[in-house]
Amino acid sequence: MNKLYLWGIIIIASMLGFTYISVIRSKGGLNGDIINILTIVGAVALVIITVLVVIKYVRQMQTDTADGELVDQTWDGIGEYRNELPFGWAISFLLTIIWGMWYFTVGYPVNAYSQIGEYNEDVVVHNNKFEKDFNEKMANFSETQKAEYMINMGESVYLAECKICHGLTADGIDGKSTDLNEWGSAKAIVDVINNGSKGLGYPLGEMPAGTASGADALDIAIYVKNGLSGETGSEAFAVSCASCHGADGKGMGGMSPDLTTYDMPAFTVDVLNRGKKGAIGEMPAFNRLNDKQKEAVGAYINSLSE
Repeated sequence: MNKLYLWGIIIIASMLGFTYISVIRSKGGLNGDIINILTIVGAVALVIITVLVVIKYVRQMQTDTADGELVDQTWDGIGEYRNELPFGWAISFLLTIIWGMWYFTVGYPVNAYSQIGEYNEDVVVHNNKFEKDFNEKMANFSETQKAEYMINMGESVYLAECKICHGLTADGIDGKSTDLNEWGSAKAIVDVINNGSKGLGYPLGEMPAGTASGADALDIAIYVKNGLSGETGSEAFAVSCASCHGADGKGMGGMSPDLTTYDMPAFTVDVLNRGKKGAIGEMPAFNRLNDKQKEAVGAYINSLSE
């Protein structure tokens, strides 16, 4: 027997044996996960197909002679035959498409079990329990106790999730990130007007720097800080800010940030939900925090500037 065929048979037999041991005889070796099984089967199929193709073309190279029509172009005097797409390639493309359709509808449909799906379900259950326990605890608190509890919980979450970039004292680590002690203040608004705001992902896009300057910027900051009330800054706001945030400052139905919540935990929650770009990189959206935790972080950060 030709040595080429002998080696091919040995390789194919080895892979089939490996598949038998791994898939059929294993007890939990692949955790009974269809993805693991399909991966092994796919790998074996690729090796077998590769071996057969190599044998075919090596044998063909030993016996075939070059003939046929050449293309019109040459490269450094080297021509190329005008060969049609090999029939086997066309079949391979077709089978790949069929296999992909089978894989996503029957072999491993999108709604089948997955560890990520199980984790997401567990997170939903945990968050529902957390909110239920939270509401039961808060039901017996006075308004003052509720505020203190939210700030204390927010501080704990901040220390676990935020201090690495904003620092233990939330000072932004010498300007490397936002100084949260000024968050919600008029000074912080002036800073945003002067430097712009990036990464929140609103439909109207990022806020450019320098939409106002000097006294107008300060007046706008005071106007927003006062809940968009009073005469000071109202005219400057209408000229520089209303086109994106709306005359009422509510963000034109979600097209841009709602400035009426600027001095509230809700504004911080919006940033936590969206993420933001800063001097040291991009702050991700904190999807791992539940709604109450985000609200508590907002309460804590707002308390820093009081």
